[in-house]
Amino acid sequence: MVRLGASVVDRLSLQLTLVLFLSVVVVTLFTALLTAPQRDEIGEFYLGNRTMSPLRNGLAMCGDYLSAATLLGSTGLVALTGYDGLLYLCGTAVAWMMVLLLIAEPLRNTGRFTLGDTLATRLSRMQRPVRLALALCTLTITVLYLVAQLVGSVALLTQFTGEPSAATRALCVVVIGTVVIVYAAIGGMPGATFIQIVKAVMLISGVTVTAVMVLHRFDWNIENLLAAAADNSGQGTRFLEPGLRYGAGVTSKLDFLSLQLAIVLGLAALPHVMMRLLAPKSVDVLRTSVVWAMGLVSLVCLAAGILGLGATAVLGSETIARNDRTGNAAVLLLAHDLGGAVLTALLSCLAFVTLLAVAAGLTLAAASSLAHDLYGEVIRRGRATETEELAVARLAAAVIGVLGMLLALVSWGANSATLAFLAFAIAASAILPTLVFSLFWRRFTAQGALLSLCGGLLCSVVLVVFSPVVSAAPAALYPDADFAWFPLQNPGIVSIPAGFLLGWLGSILSRPEPKETYEDFEVRSLVGAD
Repeated sequence: MVRLGASVVDRLSLQLTLVLFLSVVVVTLFTALLTAPQRDEIGEFYLGNRTMSPLRNGLAMCGDYLSAATLLGSTGLVALTGYDGLLYLCGTAVAWMMVLLLIAEPLRNTGRFTLGDTLATRLSRMQRPVRLALALCTLTITVLYLVAQLVGSVALLTQFTGEPSAATRALCVVVIGTVVIVYAAIGGMPGATFIQIVKAVMLISGVTVTAVMVLHRFDWNIENLLAAAADNSGQGTRFLEPGLRYGAGVTSKLDFLSLQLAIVLGLAALPHVMMRLLAPKSVDVLRTSVVWAMGLVSLVCLAAGILGLGATAVLGSETIARNDRTGNAAVLLLAHDLGGAVLTALLSCLAFVTLLAVAAGLTLAAASSLAHDLYGEVIRRGRATETEELAVARLAAAVIGVLGMLLALVSWGANSATLAFLAFAIAASAILPTLVFSLFWRRFTAQGALLSLCGGLLCSVVLVVFSPVVSAAPAALYPDADFAWFPLQNPGIVSIPAGFLLGWLGSILSRPEPKETYEDFEVRSLVGAD
C-alpha cells in the first residue's frame, strides 16, 4: 500500500472527485434498485437479464476484470521500470486468450449458476464434498481479492489526504464496503452488471483520452515519447531494455514468470469471471462477448502503457518515486500536468468507481457460491426453495462484505497488489486444474477434484506464508521476523503444477467415474442445453 506523508493531489481536485464520485454512486445505486430482481427467482439474481447484447456483455466482462491496479499500479510500474512494466501489462491482456480458447464455451454449455453445477454434472460421486471444497476455494479467492480492493481504496485516498488517520481509513473502507453490499445484496447480477458497464465505459474513455493527450504532446511520434521517457528515467537506454525490475537475478526472473503464470492462468478460474461467462444466453453471444472483452482489455492495457511512458517522459522517474515509491501516483501526477484539476478528478473518480465495480462482482460471486453450492446443495441437499436460497444469497453478500471490511481494516498495511496476485495464484492452482480436468479428461474423478481443490489451495497459502511477502523483507507484513524459506513472492510456478499433479494423482488412484457420465457431459459441453 502507498504510504505518503503528504497528498499528491490539490484540494480542488479532491472536491471535484468527491462530487463526481457521489454523483456516480447515487445514479448507479438508484439504477441498481430499479433493475434489481423483482421476483424470487435465483436465476435472475445469479445471472440477471440474459438478453444483453454481446457488446454490453463484453463491457461487463471488461468492467468485472480490470481493477484499479491496472489504472494506478500498472501505469506506475511502467513509469518506474519501463520495458518490464510493459511486459507485465501484456500478461493482463493475453490472459483473455486462455478464456476464449479453452474455458468459455464448454463452461457455459455445462454450467448453470456456478462451477459447482458443472462439477455435479461431470462427477457422479462425492458431489457434496466437492461442492464444499469448491465453496471454500471460492470464498478464499473472493475475500482476498475483495480485501485487496478495499485496501486499495485507502491507498487511493492517501493520494488526496496524505497518511490517513485510523478514523479516516475506517470511514473510507466502511463507505466503499457498504455501497458494494447494496450493489450485490439488493441489485444482484443486474445491479452489478450496470455498475460494471458504467465503470468499463468510464475507464476506456478516461485512459484513451489521456493517452491521446500524451501522444499529442509528443507530436504523435512514438520514438519521441520513448526517447523522452528514457532520458527522464535516470536509467538511459536500460529503461527500454528487459531486466530493470525482473532481471536482478535468477530468483527475480522466476518470480516474474510465476506472477505471469498466475495472471494468465488464474483469470480463467476467477469465480466472478466464471459467473460472467455463464450469463450470455447462447454460445454465439458468449463468443462475441469474450472477443469484445479481449479487445477492450487490450485497448486499456495499451493506453496504460502509453500513460506510464508519458508519466516518465513528462515528469521523470525521480519525481514520481519521490511522491510515491510504488508509482501508484504516476497517472494522477500526469493527469494534473496535462489537464489540471478537472482531468485529475476524472481519473481519480474513475479509480474509485473501478474499485466499486470489481468488489461488487466479487461479493456476488462469493454469495452465489455460498448460497447455491454450500447451502442449497450441501446443507439442504437440493431441497431449498428459490425464495429460501435467494434470502441466503442476500444475507451471504452482506456477511462477506462485512468480513471484507473487517479484514481490510486489520490488514490495511498489506500490499493490495500482493493480495490480488495471491487470489490469482489460488484460482490457477486449485480451481483451474479441476475445471480443465473436468472438461477435457475422461479419467478425472471426484477424489481427483478434492485433491486438486484442497491441495492447490493449501500449497498456495503455505508457500506465501513462508515467503518474503510475510517476513524477511522490508515491505513484508512482519519485516522484523524471518521465517521465509520460499524465495518467491508469488507461488504460482510451484503451486499450479502441484494442483494439476494432485488432480491427476487422485484420479489415477481412485475408481473411475461411470463411462456414461462423461459421455453425457461431453455431448453437453459441445452442444449445450438451455
